[in-house]
Amino acid sequence: MNYTTNISNSYYKTFIYLTICTLFLSCNNNEKTAKDHLVFRYNEHKNIGSLDPAFSKDLADIWATHQLFNGLVQMDDELNVKPAIAKHWAITDSAKTYTFTLRQDVFFHKHKLFHISTELNKTQDSTRTVTASDFEYSFNRLQDKAIASPGSWVLNKVDDFSAVNDSIFQIKLKQPFPAFLGLLTMKYCSVVPKEIVEHYGSDFRAHPIGTGPFKFKRWEENLKLVFRRNNHYFETDSFGQQLPYLEAVAITFLPDKQSEFLQFAQGNIDFVSGLDGSYKDEILTTSGQLRPKYSDDVKMIRGPYLNTEYLGFFMATDEKNIQSIKLRKAINVGFDRDKMMMYLRNGIGIPASGGFIPKGLPGYDDAIGFKYDPELAKQLVQAYKSETGIANPEITLTTTSNYLSFCEFIQRELQKTGLQVNIDVIPPSSLRDAKANGQIDFFRASWIADYPDAENYLSLYYSKNFAPNGPNYTHFKNDEFDKMYEAAYLETNPNLRAELYTKMDSLIMDTAPIVPLFYDEVVRFTRKNVEGLGINPTNLVELKSVKKTQ
Repeated sequence: MNYTTNISNSYYKTFIYLTICTLFLSCNNNEKTAKDHLVFRYNEHKNIGSLDPAFSKDLADIWATHQLFNGLVQMDDELNVKPAIAKHWAITDSAKTYTFTLRQDVFFHKHKLFHISTELNKTQDSTRTVTASDFEYSFNRLQDKAIASPGSWVLNKVDDFSAVNDSIFQIKLKQPFPAFLGLLTMKYCSVVPKEIVEHYGSDFRAHPIGTGPFKFKRWEENLKLVFRRNNHYFETDSFGQQLPYLEAVAITFLPDKQSEFLQFAQGNIDFVSGLDGSYKDEILTTSGQLRPKYSDDVKMIRGPYLNTEYLGFFMATDEKNIQSIKLRKAINVGFDRDKMMMYLRNGIGIPASGGFIPKGLPGYDDAIGFKYDPELAKQLVQAYKSETGIANPEITLTTTSNYLSFCEFIQRELQKTGLQVNIDVIPPSSLRDAKANGQIDFFRASWIADYPDAENYLSLYYSKNFAPNGPNYTHFKNDEFDKMYEAAYLETNPNLRAELYTKMDSLIMDTAPIVPLFYDEVVRFTRKNVEGLGINPTNLVELKSVKKTQ
């Protein structure tokens, strides 16, 4: 290895990152003094693939499209479904028919094509109101196989939908589904204008026209994305003041998290999300508190995140070690989750003492999971050795480099029990493919909620959802579980439904097809002049209520 060359390459990369920072994050002193409090700046290190809400699959895309588009309903920071373009709704026909009454003061962002396609007078200047037929078009587009939206599944339980008139939109389900309103808050279900979409075709991804608090201004892919204030946005704050408060949002695309944090520390961007290993010890103590050098200028906000990090076993394998429930349970009780979170995450995240349902959702119960018990782990491994005659059992855990430290911690802990864990590190795309196609026996994974209902988590263990045709990556199969899962669809009482969810989660843990590691937390660091940037369990960035003081 040429050490000098590697050092040079490292400095070269840092130089490139900081050059980009200077070019795209900085502005001249006069502008920054006068305008900086009107512009919210953040970095998106994963890039953005599309600004078309029908393709808002990744969090980076969702954050961006959320500023540009609205749907019928929206979710607040406490996971309550609230009105958006629909001002109210009625649920009838044994919870199978949803009738939405739309606001009549919601306008699409201005575009010259609205003049061509409609007979608007000049005072409405290149825009038009949203009607129920726009939602009918948007939902049909979501289901269109030619469009191939990754969000088409959102409407799988829908039997029919139609515009009753300009202000009434109705959806009929095939069967009751209590989580349906939560599904409708997803960006996939945003309203888009037919004439603009059909003009641009697939290029609508880079020419988005929505109804949101901000409108599209400029996109230099992989460099910078700019939104401007929508002066005709329909929502107001509690005092009747029109939202949003900001004049613009500027997003950059530095791929390196350490460089991103450096720009935040220098005040060039307004917030960073998440806790990366490159800077976690710089900003936080081991107990998860801000270090004194940052406490005067930085705010930290944290809260539950609907994300369960776990290890999964492929239950359909022929591998004898994986088939043993004794070894699966030994792994579950054989390492200290509290110590793991303190050493590797500076206390950010909740050690998983319950099942697969994360803390914060109805159905969660911390009494059904596994607790650290090294002696029990040793006994289980020894019993397995005695039963099988295998003196040195070993298994291979497949992961990505981002989670190698967690897997090595578990490896060291389990070695004390007599179980050898080998670690195979592969790229994220390879892990996704192998996991989906049943090509690995033991793997690291995570599940972030698509919508805030525990059914979304339990769908990973329904036998009709076997991967690759569904999210059941473990190929867990249990007839009793399937019956309860189907019964939960028909249960409209939320308390009884939560009881069913807990029973299903408990049944999963009894069989141990997974090893829950921790329930994640959203952690955000902002400058102290940023106000109104809340936090929510879906990690959605809501900028319409954000203010910056001078």
